Amino acid sequence: MKTTDTATPGVETPGPSGGPGPAVAKTAAPTPPKESGKEGAVLNVFSHGVLVIWAIMVVMPLLWAVMTSFKTDRAIFTSPWSLPDGLHFENWSRAWSQAHMSDYFMNTIVVVGGSLIGTLLLGSMAAYVLARFDFPGNRFIYFLFIGGMSFPIILALVPLFYVMQNMALLNTPHGLILVYIAYSLPFTVFFLTAFFRTLPSSVAEAAFVDGASHTRTFFQVMLPMARPGLISVGIFNFLGQWNQYLLPTVLNTEQDEKVLSQGLVQLATSQGYKGDWSGLFAGLVMAMLPVLAAYIIFQRQVVAGLTAGAVK
Repeated sequence: MKTTDTATPGVETPGPSGGPGPAVAKTAAPTPPKESGKEGAVLNVFSHGVLVIWAIMVVMPLLWAVMTSFKTDRAIFTSPWSLPDGLHFENWSRAWSQAHMSDYFMNTIVVVGGSLIGTLLLGSMAAYVLARFDFPGNRFIYFLFIGGMSFPIILALVPLFYVMQNMALLNTPHGLILVYIAYSLPFTVFFLTAFFRTLPSSVAEAAFVDGASHTRTFFQVMLPMARPGLISVGIFNFLGQWNQYLLPTVLNTEQDEKVLSQGLVQLATSQGYKGDWSGLFAGLVMAMLPVLAAYIIFQRQVVAGLTAGAVK
């Protein structure tokens, strides 16, 4: 009759000749489940709650402005939180034609479009050189651009005005374009320098081996690879330049050359005690729609550009 010996964990069992046998491995006692899952769930609920509250705080004013742009002046004051009784598109047409919003809109497109192209072109070229080439003064030039980000533009308004006046660039779209480019270059160079450093050097080296020049390598190889970063910094510059009010107020005072931000202020103050509130909200939504459309269209590219430098 066979008998089965059960070995106690961690105790040596006797061998066949009576000597000590091999020690049986001691099994670990089961560990109690951690409470990290519960804490993670609480943190997840809290973070999502904060995001929901933040989304409501951002979206509700936008929806209220759009809703108010279709109301009459009487409805705005008597029932500001109710839905409009009808779609009063005459508010939009009045703001577009009578308030000269069409002229301001076209001036803004010309100025912002030209400055955005110039900023991305010059900023990407400077950032590529600072990120890829080592030369005396590289870090000094880089920190000069960084210092430009911390310089308040309001301190340069008076000397900037006289410089623009001496160069005959006041009240001109190309003068405002040059100022916008200079104003946006520090952040653009700072952002794209870090982005170009994350791009692989082997691709540029292969282009050099094939006989490509530095110019061709930059425009045909490296610049297309930096597309997510260009889109991201382009969106940020577009937002800042589209909403810029201080610089055009000082440097652009003629009626025919005013931009959209100046037109909105003029629309709010030109009526005196008879405020055209419905037209003002319609003009506000007109100025807001291009910014929202640009962010919605390029939302994925903005996120990809911001996270591209995290993983090399």
